[in-house]
Amino acid sequence: MTEEPTLRVGDVEVARYVLHPDLDPRHGPRPYLHPVRTIAGTPVTDAFPADHVWHLGASLAVQDVDGTNLWGGRTYVRGSGYTWRDDHGVIAHTGWVDRGPDRLEHQLQWRDRDGGVLLTEHRRLGATAVATDVWRLDADYTLTAPAGRDVRLGSPATNGRPGGAGYGGFFWRAVADGEPSVFTPDSAGEQAANGSAAPWVAMTGVAPGGGAYTLVFTGLGPGDRWFVRTAMYPGVCVAFAFDHPAVVPAGGDRRGRHAVLVADGTLDRTRIAALLHHGDEA
Repeated sequence: MTEEPTLRVGDVEVARYVLHPDLDPRHGPRPYLHPVRTIAGTPVTDAFPADHVWHLGASLAVQDVDGTNLWGGRTYVRGSGYTWRDDHGVIAHTGWVDRGPDRLEHQLQWRDRDGGVLLTEHRRLGATAVATDVWRLDADYTLTAPAGRDVRLGSPATNGRPGGAGYGGFFWRAVADGEPSVFTPDSAGEQAANGSAAPWVAMTGVAPGGGAYTLVFTGLGPGDRWFVRTAMYPGVCVAFAFDHPAVVPAGGDRRGRHAVLVADGTLDRTRIAALLHHGDEA
């Protein structure tokens, strides 16, 4: 099968998976989901935006993996700030495990600039209908370190940048006409959500050209925090190293399991709670 992979809910294509992007190495080449759409067809991801060209839809990316930039863009260097460095690696597809209309499962390698393997990954993506106007993206992955060494995962924040810039992990670059709204079960706004460990974060916006949507993110792991932006650009990340570096131990694994509700219209906390409860019982 050589055609570009997609995810479908019933007869509706809800996401396209760019498996082998032909990108400038400085943009952090990696598989990514784009466009992701609601069931009604409203786009909810952005790729190659002018403000951060290396933001690629929904993807897994970390800026500092044992000194290799797998996020793209400039690297934050303690004492110097953001600096262009020849330190960009690649996250590469290496083989399929399973592939169907509503599921994609494959193996990947996280490689440094010379092609050395930093981590191996087993990734599963799935699409499931939740309601007539809502579907759920499931993203499960296992990162495995080489037997001989620990692998450190860092961020601009752990490398000295102030201001809650602990991004890097499962990142969703949204698209919105104007600034979207963001809220958690008990707070609202970017400042409250950013750095929190809330059980979920919701973003509501309107896509360019019209079409209101809501995204609900779940699935923080131990030590993870939410990285959230609305004013500068619309984005939400399950951040692995928001305050402190994370470590994948030698020969060991780091597992992640996230779910994103993709809904038409603007959902409130009551509807979100009901949808998440329904998902827990499914």
